Amino acid sequence: MNQQSGRANQADSVSRRFSVAPMMDWTDHHCRYFHRQLSQRALLYTEMVTTGALLNGDAGRWLRYHEAEHPVALQLGGSVPAELAACARLAEQAGYDEVNLNVGCPSDRVQNNLIGACLMGHPALVADCVKAMRDTVSIPVTVKHRIGINGRDSYEQLCDFVGQVRDAGCHSFTVHARIAILEGLSPKENREVPPLRYEVAARLKGDFPDLELVLNGGIKTLSDCLAHLATFDGVMLGREAYHNPYLLAEVDAALFGGQGPAITRYGALLAMRPYIEAHLREGGSMHHVTRHMLGLAQGFPGARKFRQLLSVDVHKTATPLALYDQAAALLHGR
Repeated sequence: MNQQSGRANQADSVSRRFSVAPMMDWTDHHCRYFHRQLSQRALLYTEMVTTGALLNGDAGRWLRYHEAEHPVALQLGGSVPAELAACARLAEQAGYDEVNLNVGCPSDRVQNNLIGACLMGHPALVADCVKAMRDTVSIPVTVKHRIGINGRDSYEQLCDFVGQVRDAGCHSFTVHARIAILEGLSPKENREVPPLRYEVAARLKGDFPDLELVLNGGIKTLSDCLAHLATFDGVMLGREAYHNPYLLAEVDAALFGGQGPAITRYGALLAMRPYIEAHLREGGSMHHVTRHMLGLAQGFPGARKFRQLLSVDVHKTATPLALYDQAAALLHGR
C-alpha cells in the first residue's frame, strides 16, 4: 500500500458525523473523559494548543489524554509550516486520531501571532501548513474555519480558500457558519453577533461535493443535528454540548443507530467516581473535574444544590468524595 492510499484509508476511519468542538479552557482531558462516559461515538477535540506551547513548553501536559477518550483529535494553532509539521508528528506519536488546524479563532491574542481566523486572509499559507503536516504524518489533517472574515467575506473568496487548502491535501473541513470580525468584537461576541449563514455552508458543500463538510455554529438539539445531516457530512456542537452535556447520552442512538440504553445521569456520576478518586490520589482537586459536570442536573429539582456542591462547597470540604456522593444522590434514579 502506498503512503497516499494509507492516508486516505486512515482518514476514512475517523467518523465526524458528530463531534464536540474544541473550546478554550473547557475541553481539557477531564472534560473529554466525562463526555466519553456519555457517548462512545462522538469525536472529541482538545482545546486549541499553540505550536509554541508544544515546542517550547510542557508538551506532555498539553498532549495528555486518557485512552478512553478515543476517538480524539488534537487542534493546533500556528502558521509556520515546519512548526506545525513537528507538532503533528508529536500528535501522531502520542496516539491522537486526527490533527486539526485552527483557522477560526478570532481572539486578538492569537491574531498577533498569525493564528486562527486571520489565516483566512492567507489561503496559500494555510495550504502550505496543511501540506507540511500531511507530508509528515499518516493521521488525518483537517481544518476548522469560518465562512469569512471582515474584508474577505465574499463567497468567491471562501471558495478560493477551500480550493487552495483542498489542493494541498485536506479533505475534511469543519465550517463555523459565521464570519469572524477581527476588530472590535470579543471572541464571545464573535460567536453571537455575526449572523449564522447556514445557506453559505450548504452552497459550499454543493460546490465541493467530494469534500467532507462538518457544520458548526448555533446547533442546539439532536433534531437540529438530524436536519443538518441531510445536507452536511457531520455536525459539531460547542457550547450546548458543554452546558447541557446529557444531550451527548442520546447521540449514539439518535445519530449512529446504537441499540443499547443510554447511560443515566446517575450512571454517569458513578462512572466518573473512580476517575475522580485517581485524580485526587495524584494530588489534583476534584473541582478540576466536576466543573465540567455542572450541567448534568439541568432541568431537574435540586439542580441548583447540585451545582453549589460541586462548584462552591467543593472548595470548603476536607472530604470531597463524600460531597460528590451527596451531589450524586440528588440524581439517583435519573
